[in-house]
Amino acid sequence: MLQLPAKRTTSVALTAALGAAALSFALAGGTSATAAAPPSVSGSPEGAFTRIADFYGAYIDAVYDGDGRTADRLRSFYLSESLQAELRQWEEANHANGVLRAQNVPLKWKVTSVDSGMGKTNASVTLTWSGDTTTTVHVQADLRTKKITSIRD
Repeated sequence: MLQLPAKRTTSVALTAALGAAALSFALAGGTSATAAAPPSVSGSPEGAFTRIADFYGAYIDAVYDGDGRTADRLRSFYLSESLQAELRQWEEANHANGVLRAQNVPLKWKVTSVDSGMGKTNASVTLTWSGDTTTTVHVQADLRTKKITSIRD
């Protein structure tokens, strides 16, 4: 039978005891003993749903940074011409940003797929404002062109 030197046996026992204590503390505190996975974002240029998420992420960044030129270019690239015209009318009538349906910029956003069919994909975009207030807009994109064709409250 293998016999470890006394000093090594003590350090192995101490390490095991500390590990068990850390695990007990983690479980008692409601945390996982394993490391949390780092956040990740993925997508595909081929998917209309991904395009909705890409647009909202980049657009909110541009508006937040006060970069109107980039925001306008994003609208031109991601939104259908008819939606761009509709948004201009909505904005004149409501004195607010038609994409965000607000006068200010959200602190967070989340895009959730709702369904796809009949050549369209639908998503809900949850916008989180200060005080954790949320609003939701419903967005539709064309599967063929991948352009966003509708934004509704």
